[in-house]
This record gives sequence, C-alpha cells and structure tokens, in this order.
Amino acid sequence: MTSPVYLQIFENIKNQINNSELKPGERILPETALCKLYETSRATVRKGLALLSNEGYIYSIPGKGCFVQTPQQNRYLVYYDEMNNLINTVDQTRLLEVNVIVPDDHLANSLQISRSKNVIVIRRLFFTDGEPIAYDLKYLPYVKGMPIVEKEIETATFPEMIPKNIPLLALKKNIVIYAQIPSGEVKEHLRIRDNRALLVVEQKLFDSDNRPVGFGITSFKSDYIKLEGVSQ
Repeated sequence: MTSPVYLQIFENIKNQINNSELKPGERILPETALCKLYETSRATVRKGLALLSNEGYIYSIPGKGCFVQTPQQNRYLVYYDEMNNLINTVDQTRLLEVNVIVPDDHLANSLQISRSKNVIVIRRLFFTDGEPIAYDLKYLPYVKGMPIVEKEIETATFPEMIPKNIPLLALKKNIVIYAQIPSGEVKEHLRIRDNRALLVVEQKLFDSDNRPVGFGITSFKSDYIKLEGVSQ
C-alpha cells in the first residue's frame, strides 16, 4: 500500500538528512520544487515539512526557506503520555468540570488571545487502583458551535480534545516540567495531607501556523510518574 504523499516527503527528506546527503545548515528544496518533484499541492508539501519541523529535522526562515537543523548535544526528546509512563498507568478518570470562562491575564497570554475571548476549562482527576494520582486542567479557546461531549472528554488525551478541523499530525507540542507545592484544592482532590511537591507538566499545543490551540497543566504525585528522554 502506497504511503500518502506528505509521508513520502517526510521520509525521503528525513533519510537524506540521516544519510548526510543533506547536511546541517543546508537548504532543502523550496516548496515549488517539491510540488513539482512529487506532483502534488503546496498544502501537501507543507504538511510533510511540518512533520519534519515537529521532529526537529528542519527549521524555517521566513522568506528564505527551510534548512537542516544543526544537532544540539544538550537537546533531548522527552516521551510524555499523561495516561501512561515508565512506572504507572492511569486506569480511571473522573470529570470534575467543563465550563466556559473569561481568561485571566496569564491564561490569555498562554493562549495568545484577548481577555474578551472565552475559554473552555476542563478539570479531571486521574486514578490508579482507586488512588487519585494526578489533577488535570485543560484550556481550549472557545469556538462558537463547537460540540462538547463530556463522556468523550473524560477519557480523551489532550490532542484528542482539539477541534477535528485541526489535523493531529500537524500539531506542534511544547512541554515544561517543574516541581510545585500544590494549592489547597489540588491537595484535597489528591488526598494529600503534607506539603510534598508535585511533578507538574505544562503542555501547549500549536497548529501548523504556530497558533496556540490548547494549554494544559497536569499535577502528578511524584511517586506515580517517571519520564524518559533520549538525545536527538
């Protein structure tokens, strides 16, 4: 079975980079040339290039084109799945709230929207063997008419919450990991009686135009999560 054209573009250029046929800093073929080479549309070419960019193989300079990324020795690819990690698997979720809110300054800035634009907030609890192990917050820019199916949201991963008109393969993701003493509300939900710090993972999702389409904060009990990263 033949792969979609955008995947062919992705695989071919990736192989050229891995085989040193294209070297760090070298410009790859422009979009018009790739369209002609693969006999396809500019949208398809851009989809393949977006995958290469997401994987860290290339970067773009407006007005100049796409170039092969120079390897960074201190750069790691972190594998993160909010439902599964090296030492634990979430086996139950509980939906606490789905609501439409007016964002504060921090949230509006995180989603790059104005304070006048509403935001959907989703609050959940994650459980393992009946024990609450993580408090989960997700924020999505509100789009009028966008359906909210609570039963689907309860068990959905973050990318699955994004509107269907945004292709999952085109999503760009950014995470920030830090330790934090939880608020009283989070401590109550997670049944914490001391001042232990939680491992907090912030996620931002971007569309192919680099516009934020989601912001998430998941606070884990530290003995229920372990992350791994590999050098790129």
